[in-house]
Formats: sequence, structure tokens, C-alpha cells
Amino acid sequence: MLEGKIDHVIGVDTHRDSHTAAILDPNGGLVAELTVTSNQAGSEALLGVVAQRAPGRRCWALEGTGSYGAGLASFLADQGEWVTEIDRPKRPRGRNGAKSDPLDAIRAGREALGRDHLASPRQRGHREALRVLQLTRSGAVKVAADSRRQLKALLVTAPEPLRAALCGGTWLAQARACAVLTAEASDPVEYRATVRALRLTAERALAAHAEAKQLAEELQMLVAVMAPALLAQPGVGPITGAQVLISWSHPGRLRSEAAFAMLAGVAPIPASSGRVVRHRLNRGGDRQLNRALHTIVMLRETWHEPTKRYVTRRTAEGKSRREIRRCLTRATARQLFRLLERKAGHPVAAGQPALPPTP
Repeated sequence: MLEGKIDHVIGVDTHRDSHTAAILDPNGGLVAELTVTSNQAGSEALLGVVAQRAPGRRCWALEGTGSYGAGLASFLADQGEWVTEIDRPKRPRGRNGAKSDPLDAIRAGREALGRDHLASPRQRGHREALRVLQLTRSGAVKVAADSRRQLKALLVTAPEPLRAALCGGTWLAQARACAVLTAEASDPVEYRATVRALRLTAERALAAHAEAKQLAEELQMLVAVMAPALLAQPGVGPITGAQVLISWSHPGRLRSEAAFAMLAGVAPIPASSGRVVRHRLNRGGDRQLNRALHTIVMLRETWHEPTKRYVTRRTAEGKSRREIRRCLTRATARQLFRLLERKAGHPVAAGQPALPPTP
């Protein structure tokens, strides 16, 4: 809660070309509002006005700190301002559900005043480098997969001499063979067109595959610099480790390992009725982080002996495979969060259980 901690709160509704800010007192009353351009000059002008109209302790509540508000959030943080991240406030239903940039800025400020816990924006620097490389690699992987499927489809319907020569082997061998195909001017038009289609598709698949591989190597180097202990954990590789770091961002951003589990969508949701006591999977949260934890757990189920023994024991107790995996993902989130916070120099409760623990 901000009660007693600030003299003013500044809500900001961010957009591509402009930002609208509303200065509020600790009770949510409007002091002033203004609109500035979404560039360095606009950020400086906004801070100058706020310094005059809202002296003393203040808190900024920004929407879109990961998109249109990223530049403003970074500028304010560099100036030593207290910046918090606010989701898009909900508009009231009915006829009074008015919508405008100043109203959205006011709602952002009042949302911050009413919250028990405020989230700080994700850091830039190494974390942002990880994010952009991870995003680019995901695009390259998708392009490579689409190109492989298209190449397979083209080979199925290719003229018989081509089809017979290229069938069999791995997709990589097929792509390399297709990338060097040539056709003579005297060949039938269907043959020439198929050869060109196969060559272009194979080149695209090989280029995307090489790009994804190179980006994975760069991600591994970055993760090794940021959190070398993370890569030493069973089942954690450069891709899953990078996603964990991207979502976690920096020490202190998440107030507890339970908050991290809720962010990851692995916090169990009670689904009990009568004498049946059970939990169900959480379908919310950061799905990319959820996917990374799921991948780590699947690898541990295959290669990690303590995890294999845990699965055997819980299966004998009558737990389903889905329930066991839910327990493992929750325990993995706890372990990785505590590891990152401890390695970053933040105190962690002593005596954490070794994985996999009994939920």
C-alpha cells in the first residue's frame, strides 16, 4: 500500500506518439494532467512539470512498461524515480464507462493507490538482450518448422525422378540436397517449377535453422554470464534458462516464490468437493514461463534419478500423472526462484527442501 509513503502518485497512459499523465494526491484527487510526446524531450518535459507540481515523495504508475512505455520507464528509473507497472485498468460498465487518455491515466494512478502489492518494471540491459534474442529465435524456429513441412509436402507431389532421388533420410539431408538442385531449359515446365520451389524452400529452411542455432549459442553465453548456477540445474538448458530469467527479471521484483509460481501459472488451484480433496492446473500466468518449467520437468522425469523415484512413489500412492506433474512444476518454480534470489544476494529461507519435495 502507498498510504503514508508518498505525497503524490502520477498515473501515465502510454501510446506510440504521446503519453498522458495525471498527477494525483494521496487520496486520489486530481492535481494536474498533461500530454507529452513519447520521446526523450517529452519525458524530460514531463519530469520537469511533475517536479514542480508534485514535490516530495512520489510514485509513477505506468501502463505498458514493456511496450510503448518502455522508454519513459527507463528514463524515469535512471533519474531515480519510483516507477511501478500497472495493468490496463478496467473501465466501469454501463453508461458511465467513459474512455479517454486522461481518464485512463487517472485510473492507472488510482489503481496503484488501491493495490496491496506493486510490481516494478522488468529490467533492461542483459535481461532485455535475452528477451530480444529469445523472441528472434522463436521466430526463426517457426519459420524453419513451416519450411520443413512445406518441403515435405512438395516432395510428396514432386515428379517421380525427383521424388525417388530425394525420399528417405533426415530432413536436413533432404534440404541440403534440394538446395543444390538445378534444372535445364529443356526440362518440362512442371519439373523446372518444382525444382525452383524445392530449392527456395530448402534454402529458407536451412537459413532459419542456422539462425536459430546461432541465437541459441548466444543465449547460452548470456545465461552463463547472468546466472551460471541456473545452467547447472538438472533439466535446465539455454532456452528454458533464458525464459526463466526473462520472466523473473531481477531480484526483489516478485515478493515471494508463491508470486513467482502464480506468474508461471503453476500455483495449484483448489478444486475440492465433499470428501474429494484435489487441486487443478492453473491456466493463467506467463505461458512461455509455464512452458519452460514444463520442459524442465519432462527432462527430469526422464533423466533425473530423484525425480524418477518421486514419480514412482507418488504413482504408488494413487496420484495421476497430471497431478504428479503439477506438483513437480510447482516445486521446480520454488527451487529456481530461490536459487536466483540467493545468487543475486537476496536472503533466502534456510533449509529449503531438496527436489522433488512432497507437496
